[in-house]
Amino acid sequence: MAKKEEPKIGVYICHCGGNISDTVDVEKVREAASNLEGVKVAKTYEYVCSDPGQEMIKEGIKEHGLNRIVVASCSPRMHLDTFRRTVESAGLNKYFLDMANIREQCSWVHDDKEAGTAKAIDLIRGAVARARHLESLESKSMPVNQNVLVIGGGIAGIIASLELADKGYQVYMVERSPSIGGHMAQLSKTFPTLDCSQCIMTPKMVSASQHPNIKIISMAELTSAEGTPGNYRVLIKKRPRFVDDDKCTACGECEKVCPIKVPSEFDVELLPRKAIYRPFQQAVPKTYAIDKEHCLHFTKGVCRLCEKFCKGNAIDFDQKEETVELEVGAIVACTGFQQIDPKILEEFSYGIHPDIITNLQFERLLPQGLRRPSNGKVAKKVAFILCAGSRNMNEDRGVDHCCKIGCMASIKQSMLLQKVVPDADPWIFYTDIRADGKGYEEFYATSQDHNVHYVRGRVGEVIPIDDGILVRAEDTLLEAQVEGKFDLVVLVLGIIPNSGTQELA
Repeated sequence: MAKKEEPKIGVYICHCGGNISDTVDVEKVREAASNLEGVKVAKTYEYVCSDPGQEMIKEGIKEHGLNRIVVASCSPRMHLDTFRRTVESAGLNKYFLDMANIREQCSWVHDDKEAGTAKAIDLIRGAVARARHLESLESKSMPVNQNVLVIGGGIAGIIASLELADKGYQVYMVERSPSIGGHMAQLSKTFPTLDCSQCIMTPKMVSASQHPNIKIISMAELTSAEGTPGNYRVLIKKRPRFVDDDKCTACGECEKVCPIKVPSEFDVELLPRKAIYRPFQQAVPKTYAIDKEHCLHFTKGVCRLCEKFCKGNAIDFDQKEETVELEVGAIVACTGFQQIDPKILEEFSYGIHPDIITNLQFERLLPQGLRRPSNGKVAKKVAFILCAGSRNMNEDRGVDHCCKIGCMASIKQSMLLQKVVPDADPWIFYTDIRADGKGYEEFYATSQDHNVHYVRGRVGEVIPIDDGILVRAEDTLLEAQVEGKFDLVVLVLGIIPNSGTQELA
C-alpha cells in the first residue's frame, strides 16, 4: 500500500477590508494557526480573494511544497469556487482546499474582539484538522431527473410552476387545499398600485391548470422525500374529493340542495359554505369537494341529496385516500404563511365582539360593502391596530419579528375603506411605519393626503361597549393617552410559516 503523503498545510487569513479584522485579531489568529499540527505556512492578507491574494497562495504551494490549503475568510458560498480554481491552477487537486468561515460565522456576529478572536482560532483549528484528512477527488457528471415538484399552490407556487413549465420542465404542483390560489385569492387589491388581485391571480391560475407541463395535485400533502439533489423519490398523500374530476361540470346544483352550513375557510369564517363546496367561484380545479367531517352521509349515514341532484353522476362516496409516488430532480417549497391566533392577545378582545376582526377578514368584508358583522350597518370609523402579536419579545404573546407586509396592507385597506365608504374615518395605530419597497413611501404619503389618521404608539386596551368598540392607546409623539370609539377594529396580525413547513425543512 502506498504511503499516505504527509500533509503540508498553508493557512491564509483574510482581513476582508475590516469586515473580519475589525472584530478579530488576525495577527493573533495567524500565530495560533502557525502552531497547529501540519501547518507549514500561515499568512494574513487584506483581500485573499483578490488577484494578489490568490497569487500568494500559488507561490506558497510552489515554494513550500504545500499540499493542503485552508482559507479563513468569508462564507464558502462566496468564494469556494474561486479558491478551488486557484489551487488547481497551482497543480493541486481542487478538493485539497478547505475554508473556515470567520466572517459570517464569527466577526459579523461578535462585538467582543477577544471572543471573536478565540472563535476564529477554533474555526481554523477545525478546518486544519479536516484538511489533514482530505483526499484527492474527481468531479463526475450524473444524470438528473428533469421533473420538478412545487409544494404550495399560492402565488409563489403558481409563478414558479409557470416559469419552470415554460422552460420545458414537467412540474407537479401539490396543494393541500381544494383549490390553488392561496392568500392572494382572498385579497381585494394589491399594494401599492391598488390593482385588482383577482384580475392578476385568476389568469395565472387558469394558465397553470391548462399548461401541458403542469399537473396540479390538490387536496394533497408531501409525506416523504428520499434521495439526493437531482434524483428524489417522493410520496404524496392525496385525500379524496368524493367528486369525479372528469364528470363534474361545476354547475352548483349539489351545493344548492346541501342542507349543511359550516364557516367558510376562504371567507375566514365570516360567511358560511356548504358541506359540498368550491372555496370560491374562480377555484382551480373547478371540481367540487365534499367535506367528510360535516357531510351527513359520512357523519350520520343519511342525506345523499347531492348525489341525487347531480346530473353528471359525479358524486362518488367510495373514493379512497391514495398515495402518489413521483420521481423528481428538484423540490421547490412555496408553503406560504398563516396568521398567529389572535385569541392569545387578550387585550384586543378578539372573539368577544364580532366587530373586532383580523386584517384578512377585513379583506373579505370589502366586497360585501364593509358592513359590521354585528348588525349589518356600514362601518365608518375604523381602527387598524398594527403589530398585533408582531415584534413581541414575549413568546407566549406572538412573534418577535416584523411581518413586513402589515404597514402597507393597512394603508391599502384604509384607502380602500374610503373608496367604499366616502365619509369613512380610518385610524392607524402603529409602532413604526416600514415602507421598504418600490413606491411604498409615496403610497404612505398619499394616504396622509387622504386624511388617514396615524397614531404612533401601542394599543393598551380594546373594550366592547354598547354601540361600538373603545380603543385606548398611547401616543408616543404627543406623549399623551388617547382613546376613541370605533365601529370596527382591525387587528393586523403577525405571520408565521404555514403548518408543516418546519417538518418539511
